[in-house]
Formats: sequence, C-alpha cells, structure tokens
Amino acid sequence: MTGRVEATLAELGLTLPDVVPPLASYQPAVQSGVYVYTAGQLPMVDGKLPVTGKVGGEVTPEEAKKLARICALNALAAVKSVAGDLDRIARVVKVVGYVASAADFTGQPAVLNGASELLGEVLGEKGVHARSAVGVAVLPLDSPVEVEIQVELVQD
Repeated sequence: MTGRVEATLAELGLTLPDVVPPLASYQPAVQSGVYVYTAGQLPMVDGKLPVTGKVGGEVTPEEAKKLARICALNALAAVKSVAGDLDRIARVVKVVGYVASAADFTGQPAVLNGASELLGEVLGEKGVHARSAVGVAVLPLDSPVEVEIQVELVQD
C-alpha cells in the first residue's frame, strides 16, 4: 500500500528511488529520537551522476537546480529507509546544500531552490524548512550539488 506522500510523488510523475549506497564509512540516514538526519545525498540516478563539474562553469545553474531536486528525492528515500513510511514526517526542519561552484558563481541559493521546491511540492506545509546554501570548491565524484536534510517524525 502506498502512503499519501508517495501518492503525491506519483502524481508529480516521480518515483522514490532506491537508497543510494554509501560511498564510504557512513549510513545514508540515522534516527535519533524523533529526528532523522540524512547523509549528504548526491544527485545519483541509477548509480551514476548525470552531470559532473562546477556550477557556473561546466554546469549551468538551471541544470544544477534540477540536480538539487534529485538530491532531495534521494534524501527522502534515505529518510524512508529508517522511518519506514514518509507519511511519518511531521516536518522538514533543515536543509543544507552544497554547490561545487566556479570561482565567480554566487547563485547557490537559487540552485538549492530545486531541493526546497521539491520538498514543498511533495510535503506541502510540512516541507517548509530552514536552509543553508554553501558554495564549495569540490564535492565527491565531482558532483555539482549535494543535499542533506533533517526531518522530525510524528511521535508514536
């Protein structure tokens, strides 16, 4: 049986992907009390990055915004892996996004809107969150973006 959140994803033409396996020694997500913290999620699709490079260089801000959306979808998959059901999300508390940026690129917040907008479309008011958008020199596998989220679960 599919829950409300996954039904909303389906209405948007999206499918919750499998959890992206860790690239090193960590877990994709952990639960502590009523909170779930995800590891940084890359925009992996079928085990591969669709695009690599720096935003404002090899990657356009528009492409990067779409990649941030994929990161958020991967983060939701990681949340589900420990919460069991995305309908248990009471709210998204915080989103942190990293943008591998060309030296003169300053549009990190617009790139991260891809993740924030997806969470809002899927979770409605529960998807409204605090956020940090950070420009960095390089990310794992030369990914243009990486996103991590913290969610609060409904108390059982």
